[in-house]
Amino acid sequence: MKYIELNNQMLQRDAKTGQYQLDKDKEATKDYFLNNVNLNTVFFHTLKEKLDYLVENNYYDETYLNKYSFKDLKKLYKFIYNKKFRFQSFMSAQMFYERYAMRTNDGKRILERYEDRIAANAIVLGNGDIDKAFKFAELLITQQYQPATPTFMNIMKKRGGNFVSCFLLEVDDSLNDLNAAEGYAKQLSKVGGGVALNISKIRAKNESIQGVEGIASGVVPFMKSLDQSARWINQLGSRQGAFATYLNVFHADIFDFLDTKRISGDEDIRCKTLSLGVVIPDKFIQLAAEDKVGYLFYPHNIKNVYGKHFDEMNITDMYDEWVANPKIIKKEFNPRQLLSSIASTLLESGYPYIMFSDNVNRVHANNNVSQVKFSNLCSEILQYSVASEHTDHGEEDNIGLDISCNLGSLNIINAMEANDFGEMISLSLDALNEVSKISDVKNAPAVNRANKESHSVGLGAMNLHGFLANNGIPYDSELGIEFADVFFSMVKYYGLKRSMEIAKETGITYYGFEGSKYADGSQLQSYLVENHIPKSDKIAVLFEKHNVPTKEDWKKLSDDIQQYGLYNSYINAIAPTGSISYIQNSTASILPVVDKIEERPQGKSKVYFPAPNLNPRNWFLYKEAYDYDQRKLVDMISTIQKHVDQGISFTYFMKDTDTTRDINNIQLYAYSKGIKTMYYMRTKRTKMEECLSCAI
Repeated sequence: MKYIELNNQMLQRDAKTGQYQLDKDKEATKDYFLNNVNLNTVFFHTLKEKLDYLVENNYYDETYLNKYSFKDLKKLYKFIYNKKFRFQSFMSAQMFYERYAMRTNDGKRILERYEDRIAANAIVLGNGDIDKAFKFAELLITQQYQPATPTFMNIMKKRGGNFVSCFLLEVDDSLNDLNAAEGYAKQLSKVGGGVALNISKIRAKNESIQGVEGIASGVVPFMKSLDQSARWINQLGSRQGAFATYLNVFHADIFDFLDTKRISGDEDIRCKTLSLGVVIPDKFIQLAAEDKVGYLFYPHNIKNVYGKHFDEMNITDMYDEWVANPKIIKKEFNPRQLLSSIASTLLESGYPYIMFSDNVNRVHANNNVSQVKFSNLCSEILQYSVASEHTDHGEEDNIGLDISCNLGSLNIINAMEANDFGEMISLSLDALNEVSKISDVKNAPAVNRANKESHSVGLGAMNLHGFLANNGIPYDSELGIEFADVFFSMVKYYGLKRSMEIAKETGITYYGFEGSKYADGSQLQSYLVENHIPKSDKIAVLFEKHNVPTKEDWKKLSDDIQQYGLYNSYINAIAPTGSISYIQNSTASILPVVDKIEERPQGKSKVYFPAPNLNPRNWFLYKEAYDYDQRKLVDMISTIQKHVDQGISFTYFMKDTDTTRDINNIQLYAYSKGIKTMYYMRTKRTKMEECLSCAI
């Protein structure tokens, strides 16, 4: 495969300049099309022949095509193909054609070009409105906005999976509830969804069952069952099953919970594929800071005494009362030791994720419905939820509110080139809302109910490091933070504005709007005090073609929201953007690159992905993630977090020479800066390797 050889030749230095031959990647991309894509693509003489074939052979769902005249469809395809789109790297092209493009049933022939997948998305999102379909086509083919993988991959496919990225399920404490939650998780995994479950309500090990003390098994057996399920239930083999469980740090099973990820742990309790997240209230941080004795609690006992679930109450507020109450069973522990145990588990496995629950709920607009109790597989989804109650057969279940993550991301480099920033955000939100409308999650009723009533979406972004490097701005500089502050305040403003307009046009507001902090105007008060506009000449030039909202604009928006409401309960969430970043030739999410030239296995060989537009001029601006003071990453994330109503997938990067104390210091710094969640901890080996920064 010559294209693999050409791609690999990037790392051979030019004889004259001594620099890497980055242009070889362009040659690899060209050869990949000539000698792979073009040779293996099914040829059709006309668009009608192609669409008829795809419908008749059960590849495309004709329901969406039938909403348009063939004349309009022909114009749409011509418009998209006339854009002359070209992939900017070999990895971008290969990722699309290996993972996203529709193939024949035997997997050998290609049925879609990139333009066809764009057309499929535009057709479905347009929902019969050809003018809207054209606008979506423009948005997607210019790569200003990218739907999440499940949407982009599955839309229009007759046998595709769900369009939604992942799901969050509440788990109540009865056997009916445990069985139902696991069943829903399996059904959602079947259609390609990752599933996170809040297990903080489950009674701890040795609690009572039907009044008999000391016989409850705790959370670990339920986790083991989920772990097994994730290994064999997937979306037609295209996406592996993935489950995560979140447990509150004050739950009596917390040590057993962490032991499930220890390499040296007992095989009877180890969960090899399950992801873990720990929910940490302020009180735990306070106890650790003061080096005080702490107490763990038993959820079933608290429910019996207070009539409410342990995790439904504000634990920071209730902690001292629980400790003093003789009816509450408790177990002594050392908070500093547990904090260190969390760090050591991270060093072994990269888990657990961290959710600072009071940081989340202090700025949560919808505590009137419920506080946020857990997050998702990538730790960026933070929404209200209400547990269902599953009764015996023949009785009616009480369906609560679970969560779905309907995601998409802006490509910051291309978004900054938009002619109308506000219209771009409006279209992106409309795309997310359309996916929400056509998603019918029949096998998870509480997810289905919440999707229809809360209209939650998560508009994120990628290519922050790419944009900054290409504009001569160091990621860890004040200018970098200034740009991010302005950009993400604009995303929030125009997203809220569009959601308000939809509510005004339709008369529909999300479940819980009345009684929310949006309804009384308090949620946006900070924007009436502080201007998020460019302060330096450098950043002002970058935004000179865009309308940056002022305090007066925010005041008008807040007033309009109070009058007309919001259609969406949540608007922003910044996901990791793994494979879609490659398609976009983008740096992932809002974090720095891990490598200037990323290496990925390709069978028995390797392929390489250079950072977007990498060249000798921006080489040193692509500083790699492990080389930053991690507090600088925290400063950037905390700046952006102010403008994100949900969370951010914040991966942090440590070295194998770092200690548990170093890890805890970064976590506590993040907590102090208002960070809501911390995703994976990546650890780098520090063996002697050639330094790319010194090798140009």
